[in-house]
Amino acid sequence: MASMNHSSITEFILLGLSADPHVQVLLFFLFLIIYLLTLLGNLLIILVIHTNSNLHTPMYFFLSHLSFQDLFYSSVTVPKLLENLLSQRKAISVEGCLVQVFFVFATTGIEACLLSVMAYDRYAAICHPLLYGQVMNKQLCERLVWGSWVVAFLDALVNILLALNMDFCEVQTIHHYSCELPSLFPLSCSDVSTNSAVLLCSALLHAIGTWLLIFFSYVRILSTVLSISSTTGRSKAFSTCSSHLTAVTLFYGSAIVRYLMPTSGSPLELILSIQYSVITPLVNPLIYSWKNKEVKEALRRLMIKYLQCLGTEEI
Repeated sequence: MASMNHSSITEFILLGLSADPHVQVLLFFLFLIIYLLTLLGNLLIILVIHTNSNLHTPMYFFLSHLSFQDLFYSSVTVPKLLENLLSQRKAISVEGCLVQVFFVFATTGIEACLLSVMAYDRYAAICHPLLYGQVMNKQLCERLVWGSWVVAFLDALVNILLALNMDFCEVQTIHHYSCELPSLFPLSCSDVSTNSAVLLCSALLHAIGTWLLIFFSYVRILSTVLSISSTTGRSKAFSTCSSHLTAVTLFYGSAIVRYLMPTSGSPLELILSIQYSVITPLVNPLIYSWKNKEVKEALRRLMIKYLQCLGTEEI
């Protein structure tokens, strides 16, 4: 077995979503459209927030970073997926696979941290409105964002350093469209009990830690909102949280299950991975702009300004 380790195995084969060439072509155009819409939607959110002074608040500061993270998140897996859908031999180098594992793990962690930070922001805004400006100051907001990136990257680094010591056997086939850490364990001919334990601890600590912050934030928010006598006031308070709650449900509902379930190459694994790594970055801009009057108004002004610029150039 020592001769068939990761130094002699140079690549893995990603089986992807379908073996039918006709279906692969359809999937290529589907995911290409999804990826382009993801880039457009998140870039628009970032542009609108940074060009509109009315949106220079902590909530939109975090939203702009979430959009940047979603751009990064989607770009980790989708380009390779598109390449493999058009390739006869759907290979990825061992080094490339491990790099993708690292960034998939890191971006998943960043998303979870940012969503928990945004929940704390809503708690501060609704439960302590008079102190909100002092509590959520610029320095704290920047530290929370940087902290999210640092914690997620350190978590990913610990897991990938352990993965570098894994020995891989003759079986090189990954029943997935991308490299994720749980998918590599069945390919290893060395003991992965430590890797599995560390991954489980990372997933539980990261997921449960961020989820508990979200949960307790919304418990306090719910208690505060229910104490508001005005129906209009309660409705307004809930409306500021509905978008975030939808994003949390979409992400956590799939990501946690995927990383805690045993790897079997089942269609459910693929669906869950697509949900949190492809669909979530696509729909987040829609979720946060659909019911948000400030974002919709800023988008409208941006489009008017753009059309006016086009008209001026034509003249």
